[in-house]
Amino acid sequence: MNPEDRRRYLDHARELFNSGEFWLAHEALETVWRSIINADEARVWQGFIQAAAALLHRARGNRHGTVVVGAAALAKLAGPQPPGVEFDVVSFRAQLARALAGEGDPPRLEFTSS
Repeated sequence: MNPEDRRRYLDHARELFNSGEFWLAHEALETVWRSIINADEARVWQGFIQAAAALLHRARGNRHGTVVVGAAALAKLAGPQPPGVEFDVVSFRAQLARALAGEGDPPRLEFTSS
């Protein structure tokens, strides 16, 4: 995937995710994930995809799905900001943890400042 197409998919995924369209965001994020060769970077994108799925479970009242998929997402999003990932992983993970614990709104996908 060329950089322009990648950015277009990321913009679209961000817009969908931040408007609460978690299933559609999940699909858009998968398109980016499938194009990644680096295993560490792919793991982080899988975490974003699982976060969208966990938040969809949460919206549907599926506590078990929220807990199981949410824990998997948090594990994949752990650690410092990966250099090849355009979204702010560290802030997103913290917001996701609070939301999954019932202590806040769903996180927002935001681009890093660099």
